[in-house]
Amino acid sequence: MKTTFTGAINHGLRRSLEDDPKVVLMGEDIGRLGGVFRVTDTLQKDFGNNRVIDTPLAESGIIGTAFGMALRGLRPVCEIQFDGFVYPAFDQIVSQVAKIHARTRGKVVAPITIRIPFGGGIGSVEHHSESPEAYFAHTAGLRVVSPSNPADAYLMIRQAIALDDPVIFFEPKRRYWDKAEVDFERLDHDGGIALDQARICASGKDATIVAYGGTVATALTAADIAASEGHSIEVIDLRSLSPIDFDTVETSVRKTGRLIVVHEAPVFAGLGAEIAARITERCFYHLESPVLRVGGFDIPYPPAKLERHHLPDPDRILAAVDRTLAA
Repeated sequence: MKTTFTGAINHGLRRSLEDDPKVVLMGEDIGRLGGVFRVTDTLQKDFGNNRVIDTPLAESGIIGTAFGMALRGLRPVCEIQFDGFVYPAFDQIVSQVAKIHARTRGKVVAPITIRIPFGGGIGSVEHHSESPEAYFAHTAGLRVVSPSNPADAYLMIRQAIALDDPVIFFEPKRRYWDKAEVDFERLDHDGGIALDQARICASGKDATIVAYGGTVATALTAADIAASEGHSIEVIDLRSLSPIDFDTVETSVRKTGRLIVVHEAPVFAGLGAEIAARITERCFYHLESPVLRVGGFDIPYPPAKLERHHLPDPDRILAAVDRTLAA
């Protein structure tokens, strides 16, 4: 069936609630309202307010409560209403949720999924367009993922909830209204691809672009424009930000000899830096030019009227393509 990104996540949450009575949803306004983006629409009506829980406006309380519930055998799925609201819960996530498995030498797990709408492109006010993924990818004990399309949104939320590891689930909010055909039954039957596996979205031989979340569609647009100019660009959707599927990226770069990493977060100390360093180590003698990064500027997220200048667009990606091909 054809569905939006939000509809796909909603369907995944519904299936998980149906399959496992230990799954509970919790977050600000997710129940009666259905969430500010309506991702959880109708779920409280269908499953009751003991399984779809409207919480107080207290992110540290949401995660702290979820942690306690997980220790008692439940599988909480928390919604942080906007990316910039996660910071009050940062200590709970990195000091408790991420550490409990190691602290107990594997005896205790924390099967918590933390959904975070992230990134810009929707004209929001301050604290509503952040890209905090590098903070969490740097934290051992957390899985960090980000789907880029409705099919992956469904598949990956199902996989995340089923894991015993805590998962930070970044949802690119500017893709919430994208529509695509999703075969839910097939994805449930064959499992699609693993949660930590990257996907090649477009094949090419001249250069590789790695992107994730909201920038994948932008990278594909740039690749289409490059094709019209005679350049063959391979586009990889990273999907998992921790762990990273470096094998898929390495295989591509050994073929193309060039790599561009794209993300919305500021370039300085962003995930692109780790990818660039690791691929340079693994593919040094195959690289025809330095690894390039295209991302947000090293500034606080700008006002809505200026965000189009801040976010990577096809022109900025194509400028990087020209640079790498000219080297």
